[in-house]
Amino acid sequence: MSPTLFQRIIAREIPARIEHEDESSIVIHDIHPAAPVHLLIIPKQPIPRIGEATAADQALLGHLLLTAGTVAKKLKLAEGFRLVVNHGPHACESVPHLHIHLLGQRQMTWPPG
Repeated sequence: MSPTLFQRIIAREIPARIEHEDESSIVIHDIHPAAPVHLLIIPKQPIPRIGEATAADQALLGHLLLTAGTVAKKLKLAEGFRLVVNHGPHACESVPHLHIHLLGQRQMTWPPG
């Protein structure tokens, strides 16, 4: 199987605007933002989608959520932000590599989608 778009970004084969990086994750700006702030929090260890995560991925999944909070604080999103995880084509998943969308700096509506 060929590397996903995100694996190629992590390997620096494709450029991206990186907001944060650590040993377990990378946070990049979405190239098609749906909000003034729209970042993607991506684990370096590929997990195809959230429904395929296992108990062995628990610490990494927690790390991704904590990273979202850290980046939101850095970007001063105190008024609020939204985290979104898509699973499968009906959820508009475009890259089969788990990632969390961090959206902010605009009023979100409910219900989404």
